[in-house]
Amino acid sequence: MHHQGYNEEEIYGAYKIFFGTLVSESRLKIINFLRKEKKNVSEIMQELGLDQTSVSHDLARLKKCGFVKVESEGKFRYYELNEETIKPMMDIIEKHMAENCIHILREMNREK
Repeated sequence: MHHQGYNEEEIYGAYKIFFGTLVSESRLKIINFLRKEKKNVSEIMQELGLDQTSVSHDLARLKKCGFVKVESEGKFRYYELNEETIKPMMDIIEKHMAENCIHILREMNREK
């Protein structure tokens, strides 16, 4: 797989950044929470039971990598999922997991 203007090393570096963003449990929770509608920091903190420092840190990473977009409304800043790429990708991932991954989790839980 070769993209114009990227070398092999850059592609794998970018993969690491992309999947590294997804590997954090708190960031995944934020992504899933934002799939429904845009939210501000305090709503995210309240819903997920996370402190402001970690939420702000996670949102900064998500924003930097283009997973979320931010807009100001009055004195609040609202975060929303990238509609073009991340939202449809999460739908596809969820469909894949339902068909191929949930059963593995259930088997593991039964074996405990």
